[in-house]
Amino acid sequence: MDLADFIAKPDMRLRGVNLGGWLVLEKWMKPSLFEGLAATDETTLCVELGREAPARLHAHWDTFITRDDFAWLAGVGINAVRIPVGHWVFGPPYPYHPKYGANRDPFVEGGIEVLDRALDWARALGLRVVLDLHAAPGCQNGFDNGGIQGVCEWHTREEYLAHSVDVLGRLAERYRANACLHAIQVLNEPRWDVPTDLLEAYYLRAYDAIRAHCRPEHVAVVFHDGFRSHREYLGFMQPPAFQNVILDVHRYQCFEPADIALDIHGHVHKAGVAWRSEADEIQRELALPAIAGEWSLGLDRKTLDGMDAFQEQVAYRAYAAAQLLAFEHYLGWFFWSYRTETTPAWCFRECVERGWLPPRFQ
Repeated sequence: MDLADFIAKPDMRLRGVNLGGWLVLEKWMKPSLFEGLAATDETTLCVELGREAPARLHAHWDTFITRDDFAWLAGVGINAVRIPVGHWVFGPPYPYHPKYGANRDPFVEGGIEVLDRALDWARALGLRVVLDLHAAPGCQNGFDNGGIQGVCEWHTREEYLAHSVDVLGRLAERYRANACLHAIQVLNEPRWDVPTDLLEAYYLRAYDAIRAHCRPEHVAVVFHDGFRSHREYLGFMQPPAFQNVILDVHRYQCFEPADIALDIHGHVHKAGVAWRSEADEIQRELALPAIAGEWSLGLDRKTLDGMDAFQEQVAYRAYAAAQLLAFEHYLGWFFWSYRTETTPAWCFRECVERGWLPPRFQ
């Protein structure tokens, strides 16, 4: 599919939700899982727990997201899920990192069977799936969502790059016959200082690994902008040489000082006007379709200071509506994330149940 196909077929739009914190842990999403530990991410949790890690993680996998959650998403009209996975999803062998300490293979095994089950649920319920390599060996961004907080070495060793490509090829081969597989994302959020030429070379290798098993008319290949201007990718991965390629951008207003300084009216304006125009501009200039692969209702707490309960409810609804209207200009969007323990503005289900997001998405 290219941009012209998307414009001609608006029914192909993805209205989706991320299943974050499930197969790649993030402490802020489920702090109870890390209770009593010094660990800050999945790597250090597995290293610290050692032999106790499998019981804790298997219980998490079995309860954090279930078939009932897939059914609930389908029931409110969501048509796609983006599932983050770690480079360890198939189990060992994988490249060693010093953070592993004496345990050569610290990660808990069995995640691939959980992923098998997830795709079976998605197929049965009519949900499309984007598989997302969220955590690469050596960590691609230094965030906990990359597997090792405070480390960004993925781009420094060929062993790390090659293993990432291999995992993508294995995912493509394993799920090529599953009709629910809509796309494979080759890497989540590589950091802004990873050289663009290195990223592009990796993206090309990843595309070939996926295309060795998945035809373009069946499965898209998604690449992230790497926190840089889309104009750095002008002319990149264009048809006819490359088919069914999608750019992923992530949009939040709670991290940068300039965004944090905005009041609610500023947030709504940026989402509804600037981000809407940006969506059209990105896709027109790149001549590729794009998705907003992550967004949320997360705001700095002081944005809502002084509001009563009614005003806060209206503020969240307005911010949600502005973003949805903007992101409908893309091929699709994926809210981050389906479930969190203590942060309602980042929890899709709670946002729907509180009325901040619409009750249906069709």
